[in-house]
Amino acid sequence: MVTDAAVLEAVGEVTDPEIPVLTIADLGVLRGLHHDGDQIVVTITPTYSGCPAMDLIRHEVELTLQSLHVVGRVETVLSPAWTTDWMTDAGRTKLHEYGIAPPSSGPVLLQLSIRCPLCGSPNTTELSRFASTSCKSLWRCNTCKEPFDHFKAI
Repeated sequence: MVTDAAVLEAVGEVTDPEIPVLTIADLGVLRGLHHDGDQIVVTITPTYSGCPAMDLIRHEVELTLQSLHVVGRVETVLSPAWTTDWMTDAGRTKLHEYGIAPPSSGPVLLQLSIRCPLCGSPNTTELSRFASTSCKSLWRCNTCKEPFDHFKAI
């Protein structure tokens, strides 16, 4: 018999298809699990309602449950709404190492510049509020001249 902790750990290793260096545990998308009779119910919360990655994440979680020979299902919960405060420190570090400026932690404040994840300069400019995905904005470093994504704080 597989323990709940083992299921949570295995499911937590499912990666985000849009940012493959992050797991759903890193992102805080994995909210937990509970039992419903003989079934294990894994609860996930999307970063944005309508996030296109959620269908694939749900499928990957279901495949993980099957590989563990666990009878279960995946439930999407929208309330409370996901926040970048749910991201782990390890997830923020992985984003930075991948070249995406991580969101700040704590209350969302007006940020006039984001530190470049490539050279560390705070001399940056937002080019577009939306980048390759809804959860990122596009920035350029005025020092090294390189563009980079910033994972928006929510």
